[in-house]
Amino acid sequence: MPEVIKSVKEVKQENAEVKFYIFLSRAAQQVLRWYNLTIELESISDKIFQEVDANRTEPFYYLPGALQLGKFRLFLICPATSNTVAKIANGIADTLITNAAAQAAKANVPIYVMPVDHHEGTQTTILPDGRKLKLTMRRMDIENVKKLSTMENIHIFTDPSKLKEIIHNLCS
Repeated sequence: MPEVIKSVKEVKQENAEVKFYIFLSRAAQQVLRWYNLTIELESISDKIFQEVDANRTEPFYYLPGALQLGKFRLFLICPATSNTVAKIANGIADTLITNAAAQAAKANVPIYVMPVDHHEGTQTTILPDGRKLKLTMRRMDIENVKKLSTMENIHIFTDPSKLKEIIHNLCS
């Protein structure tokens, strides 16, 4: 998450006209609190919305409908948990993020997804207290990323620094 925030800051510095409306799942809200990143996120966002259910956020905004109506030029899911990737890859739209992805796909809004579990093997992550934790990626999670990468209008990227390129290409 810190790398994502850093990349978005760089995009905003280079492209002042680009606006980021951030929609947080319930899980994302918790992770941001654990890592003390809420203030950092506020510094890069033009507006932050928090999930209430699969359709609504607070303050009220109907993200799936806004995507269908072309209010956004792209839908970025970054980072995407293995749970979110699995749901989208299998057509399940029961959370704010998965429902919005389904509606964006139907409306031909480009969807960019940065899955956290994207290659087999062991990955080291840093816990909120600074300790390292080794995680082994499950084969099924990698298969879901592969499945997602074959879906229409969905683009997979694995490096947060690619955000600058994605935004630049969209703005030019």
